[in-house]
Amino acid sequence: MKEFIKVMKALSDPNRVKLLKILQQKELCVCEIQAALGIAQPTVSKHLKALESAGLVGRRKEDLWVNYYLTDGSSSPFAATLLGNLKHWLVDDPDVMNLLKNLSEISREEICRKS
Repeated sequence: MKEFIKVMKALSDPNRVKLLKILQQKELCVCEIQAALGIAQPTVSKHLKALESAGLVGRRKEDLWVNYYLTDGSSSPFAATLLGNLKHWLVDDPDVMNLLKNLSEISREEICRKS
């Protein structure tokens, strides 16, 4: 039951659900996620930690970047089922649609150049 509760708690925040929806499109670094969601970097990191702990998100280092991606859910049957279903859920949600539309305009290189 602990695994199930961990996955459900990880999805109890709307920004975490949005984060999963944008990671369905492509791998992203923290600064890109921050720009997409419009939330502070420490908050993004906190959300990623919860999602990673639940087996929903993984990360890999690539040069200067740490890229976050959706896992295949192999660490938990609950994570696997949820990730599989989430592909079909919320596709017509206005917030999600807007996020996905704006995602193509976000560039890590541009974000870092501004910093």
